[in-house]
Amino acid sequence: MTLDRTDISAVITAMYSMISGPAGARDWSLQPILFHPDARMIRTGVDEAGRSTHKIMTLEGYRAAVAPIFAAHGFFEVETARKLDIFGNVAHAWSAYEARLSESDVEPERQGINSIQLMRDENGHWRIMAMIWDNARAGMDWPGF
Repeated sequence: MTLDRTDISAVITAMYSMISGPAGARDWSLQPILFHPDARMIRTGVDEAGRSTHKIMTLEGYRAAVAPIFAAHGFFEVETARKLDIFGNVAHAWSAYEARLSESDVEPERQGINSIQLMRDENGHWRIMAMIWDNARAGMDWPGF
């Protein structure tokens, strides 16, 4: 696979592709290419009492957190909409997604939004610096983008 890292769309599409697949191990070889080594991945949500929760992970921490889940279950996440803003060497993408446990599932298992911050490096390549996400749930307004 040839990846044009000067194209933000290609970087985001490759990120979704990297985490998607049938039950089993993922090929993480693209992670250090798509993400800056100091990148953070932040999962947010709510606990049983409705209080905000979050887990901040390094790239290694993310792999460790999802490996057992991906080993046991299929996970196919696709982007459904995007709002992209670029200012110089900084970019921000609001990236709506749907996730399914099987590619053939008609209804998504979950939907949500990734907030993806990217930086253009000295080689002109876009790299993900941070990604924070939340799954949709009752009472949340879906943005119109």
